Amino acid sequence: MKKSSRGTRALSVVNPNAAGIDIGSEIHYAAIPDGRAARPVESFGCVTSELERMAEWLQRAGIETVAMESTGVYWIPVCAVLEDHGLDVVLVDPRQVKNVKGRKTDVQDSAWIQQLHAFGLLSAAFRPTPEIQVLRDYWRRRTHLVRDAAREIQRIQKSLEQMNLQLHKVLSDISGVSGLRILRAMVRGVTDPGELAALATSGIGATSKEMTEALRGHYREQHVFAIDQALKTYDFFHDRIRECDRAIEAVMRRLPAKAGATPVAPPAKRRKNQPHFHLGLEIARVTGVDLTRIPGVSTLTAQTVISECGVDLAAFPTEHHFASWLGLSPNNMKTGGRVFSSKTRLRPSPAATGLRLAAQALQRSKTPLGDRLRSLRARMGAPKAITAMAHLLARLIYRGLTRGQTYLENGLAAFAEQNQKNKVQALQRRAAYLGYQLTPAIERA
Repeated sequence: MKKSSRGTRALSVVNPNAAGIDIGSEIHYAAIPDGRAARPVESFGCVTSELERMAEWLQRAGIETVAMESTGVYWIPVCAVLEDHGLDVVLVDPRQVKNVKGRKTDVQDSAWIQQLHAFGLLSAAFRPTPEIQVLRDYWRRRTHLVRDAAREIQRIQKSLEQMNLQLHKVLSDISGVSGLRILRAMVRGVTDPGELAALATSGIGATSKEMTEALRGHYREQHVFAIDQALKTYDFFHDRIRECDRAIEAVMRRLPAKAGATPVAPPAKRRKNQPHFHLGLEIARVTGVDLTRIPGVSTLTAQTVISECGVDLAAFPTEHHFASWLGLSPNNMKTGGRVFSSKTRLRPSPAATGLRLAAQALQRSKTPLGDRLRSLRARMGAPKAITAMAHLLARLIYRGLTRGQTYLENGLAAFAEQNQKNKVQALQRRAAYLGYQLTPAIERA
């Protein structure tokens, strides 16, 4: 190989007033350039007074920017205190600050982070604005409450199965109006199958006879008691969900409205686990676009993405950067010029999880996106197809948030037109293979 004529270039210092912090659960180690203090590395405790002492120590040393790893939740109070003191905090991915080979200590880690940050070799991780961070915490709390309430329904189903009551098999959802009405009557002492079946509404798919047979079983005291306890816990969680909804509504109303917001009609009926306010209207007001026009994207999915990423996606240059940050892009690993793995990077992202669920819901959709999912599923299997469709939904959301409703509508229309052309071409190829020729139908006047 031809040698380069230029010699080895030394790394230049980009951030001379940079510090590095190794975050721990009890002790934090901060490193600064040599000659700024008696010791270049100092240890601090985790209490607030120690964090304030750390900030004052860094300021006396002339530090302007600080880099730290995103270790669990231990970095959050450190970051808050340092930012309150006017320091620029750079949160970095732990993969970027892998230590050199050799003996590894917390002191060496902090010095290594400081050195990398001084040379400008660390890129800041994406962090939403403070207003979006508040919304994110509320929405994550609400998500946990919904999951906890769902676990209580599962415990009720287990008790029903032990009493040989097949209510959860004749009703699609026992937490609906009919199911809760029957369960509450059951814990009050009603055991007659006919009387319980009469409490069901007329909109269910099962007949009255099927309901009566499903409610005929062995009513045991301990299982009825377990159902009573689970119902009370279920109601408790939903009371907390209402409180979260009020807090989320207040935060959403504090967010500024975007010019040219698309009006959204209120839903005719509130569905289960939906917020207790018009969430779709607030999302359209804040973003200026109706993201629910994308097939598979509900108001809950749109809110999950917004609460995690915010409304302004200027931190992501392109839609591909956005999808990669979500962990929905192939992570190609090459060796010897050959890709030996393209699995997506493991990243626990609530937004990516919501988009995967939205993509999975397209399985029976008659939209062009539904056709795309079924085609991908037949070619590469369900898991990869769902991830690929989640990647596409993320790109569509990025286009809507950055370019507006008109661009999104035109993109969806072009996608539908191309999907129709692909269907016609597939039919023509199939007909030619069988020895036939397709002719378009002529509409009669």
